[in-house]
Amino acid sequence: MRAVLQILLSVVLAVLLSPGAFACATCFGRSESPLAEGMNMGILALLGVILTVLVAFATFFVFLARRAAAVRAGARAGTPSRA
Repeated sequence: MRAVLQILLSVVLAVLLSPGAFACATCFGRSESPLAEGMNMGILALLGVILTVLVAFATFFVFLARRAAAVRAGARAGTPSRA
């Protein structure tokens, strides 16, 4: 237990006493550099992919809800369903 505490304390001290550990080389430097702009465009591209997947997921559940409502309405009316 004492060894784990010593390791944890040394890691915490190394992180707190090292100013370079607060940011990566890209973020720590100039924010107007082409490298930083490319990184920002990469982040926006990944956010676009995530948004597309989430919209597709929500659209699928809306489709399922509408189809279930149509099957329920058909069952009440006595018509056979095509599901």
